[in-house]
Amino acid sequence: MAYLTDIEIAQQCEMLPITEIAKKAGIADKYLEQYGKYKAKIDLALAKEADKKDGKLILVTAITPTPAGEGKTTTTIGLADGMSKIGKNVCVALREPSLGPVFGVKGGAAGGGYAQVVPMEDINLHFTGDFHAIGAANNLLAAMLDNHIQQGNALGIDVKKITWKRCVDMNDRQLRNVIDGLGGKVNGVPREDGFDITVASEIMAILCLAKDITDLKERLSKIIVGYTYDDKPVTCADIKAQGAMTALLKDAIKPNLVQTLEGTPALVHGGPFANIAHGCNSVTATKMALKLADYAITEAGFGADLGAEKFLDIKCRMAGLTPSAVVVVATVRALKMHGGLPKTALATEDLTALENGIPNLLRHVSNIKNVYKLPCVVAVNRFPTDTDNEINFIIEKCKALGVNVVLSTVWADGGNGGIELAKEVVRLCEEEKGDFTFSYELDSTIEEKITSVTQKIYGGKGVIITPQAKKQIDMLTSLGFDKCPICVAKTQYSFSDDPLKLGAPENFDITIKNVKVSAGAGFIVVLTGDIMTMPGLPKVPAAEKIDVDENGIITGLF
Repeated sequence: MAYLTDIEIAQQCEMLPITEIAKKAGIADKYLEQYGKYKAKIDLALAKEADKKDGKLILVTAITPTPAGEGKTTTTIGLADGMSKIGKNVCVALREPSLGPVFGVKGGAAGGGYAQVVPMEDINLHFTGDFHAIGAANNLLAAMLDNHIQQGNALGIDVKKITWKRCVDMNDRQLRNVIDGLGGKVNGVPREDGFDITVASEIMAILCLAKDITDLKERLSKIIVGYTYDDKPVTCADIKAQGAMTALLKDAIKPNLVQTLEGTPALVHGGPFANIAHGCNSVTATKMALKLADYAITEAGFGADLGAEKFLDIKCRMAGLTPSAVVVVATVRALKMHGGLPKTALATEDLTALENGIPNLLRHVSNIKNVYKLPCVVAVNRFPTDTDNEINFIIEKCKALGVNVVLSTVWADGGNGGIELAKEVVRLCEEEKGDFTFSYELDSTIEEKITSVTQKIYGGKGVIITPQAKKQIDMLTSLGFDKCPICVAKTQYSFSDDPLKLGAPENFDITIKNVKVSAGAGFIVVLTGDIMTMPGLPKVPAAEKIDVDENGIITGLF
């Protein structure tokens, strides 16, 4: 049987005009700024002026990802459509895709099969220009910083201690490390430099955590771009760039309104990395969704040890949000990979591999239920090769933790495949009351916070801090940043900092190599392992398959 590709399914969908979606979401015309027929931005004033009580917040997260795939975004969208099918007033809030993964190996982030947000080509490509605005603001700050040094360096900035990088929204390993300012005196001061991908820029994290324009400008002003010869931090405010940067971002901070294949309102806005940053869509979009609907469904990047931990410990803490329920997405295939089965053998029943791999799911579920004290359901994204024995095995194991398992077939069946999951989520919201707790307190030391996340969330034994990281922690503590939340950058493929340790490893230590502050975002980045802030393209990039015909119809985009 030949399946349609994601883009073929999306192109066959008859989209409703965005004005109709806005009407369905209860958005008055005066708050709507249209970008063509099927996209719009929403004025931030709506969230302040609406008199509706906030809806319930549902977080969708997942097990530790594997090459077998989990389908978190697809489940999030299908759940929203399933909620709509059972008559609930619902809005979904997702991250925007980065061009780097779109043209690289990972693909887009607009869902898949019959659970997608549309227009998928626009969402995966330029969309409403938010990422371009973020890149421009990032690079304006870089240009003004280097210009300050060129024009006499009144602040005494040490060019060897510049921490601010330029950025571009593309996987381009050639730009990771560069030497610029060459060509003589008039062309700048020669120095080592580098590029991050736009989604790794601190400005992306700031945009996604800012409450409004005023908060955005205040956060931008606090960005640390480097240090002076006597180790004093130099900020964006010292360079006097925050006003112009905010001007570039004044529209980018407004949430984008689109729709699912089934016409459910969707806010797609912001997209920070889930390892170097906090991996969630914007606070403005999440709060807008809560204001518009009775149920706001959002997701966080990678597995629950990364995205969900940061959503709960950083985003919810900063924005004053409390989720009513959490969905943990898993697949039988991925759990068998965690149990040691190669990707080529996943289609056959193997209860031994499943038994070896299921501790990964159970640890994530236990964290949500017992550390964060939130109601939880497991959504098994069902594949045709999954057997009843395998599904029943998962159901029994989760029942022992007091958590229900619901099968989801949203990729193949759209909202109809998410109805049972929708009913269980509504039940959790109505019947089970959480007692939301963070995994650490802000007034503990940086080392204590790292240890707390390592032991409570990762299941590790302890933390090894390198001499360099210890020096950085001492400096950040002396500068008064020790009361910030932490954002741990580690591999997404394991609870540990070793991507090869699958399942639910135990008795491991996490090695902390670097610690730095994102002062504007308001968190401390704790780096473990080798985390790339500028990915590279694979041997055969997805870009090679993308084309456009004489009518402007795009093909090969998944």
